[in-house]
Amino acid sequence: MEHGVSNALVVRGLHVSRSETPVLRGIDLDIAPGEICALMGASGAGKSTVLRAAVALQPFNAGSITLGDVSLVPGALPPESRLKALRRNVGMVFQAHALFEHLSALENVTLGPVHALGWAREKADVVAVRLLTELGVAHRASALPRQLSGGEAQRVAIARALACDPGLLLMDEPTSALDPARREALGETLRALTRNGRSLLIATHDVDFARTFADRVLMLSDGRIVD
Repeated sequence: MEHGVSNALVVRGLHVSRSETPVLRGIDLDIAPGEICALMGASGAGKSTVLRAAVALQPFNAGSITLGDVSLVPGALPPESRLKALRRNVGMVFQAHALFEHLSALENVTLGPVHALGWAREKADVVAVRLLTELGVAHRASALPRQLSGGEAQRVAIARALACDPGLLLMDEPTSALDPARREALGETLRALTRNGRSLLIATHDVDFARTFADRVLMLSDGRIVD
């Protein structure tokens, strides 16, 4: 699928506070089509908060977030019924993978297309098997999350995030559980995902990974982008 030429993500003046404590203090951010952007900073700098706000899991106090044709505004989060376009356009891979423990790898991947997009199970299964094959874990399709290694669980989580073919993929600390060889393999996989214009925003502590695979690195400190 070819994704549009407008920026995949535009953030302007993003402010987030928790219990009146500022977490983000006016973030401006643009992610271009086909770009891998790494967001770095110390623990507590607000990296994960930026991702969660962009995918409507975290309310924000001021500013704006635009993802293609979808705009998010300050205040309470919209109900899920109004977020279908966002869920189609944006995929999220959580640090702890967040796979549903009672579902197989295949079932985890088909969940979004079947329940969010209304696909027939047969169509969802075909897409899920293709993604699991491309990511090298098709042989684990029937395994439950507890039966997967850290690297396998991560690749299933990526397949799940890609199942609706989003133009933007958000990833939180994707290399935290990987050895150097698997980090390298993941980086090559992520580069391949951008070839049709898909964009990636990755929150990471991994300096070497960011320098090797990101097109651009942004430093977040005290709730602001400083470099």
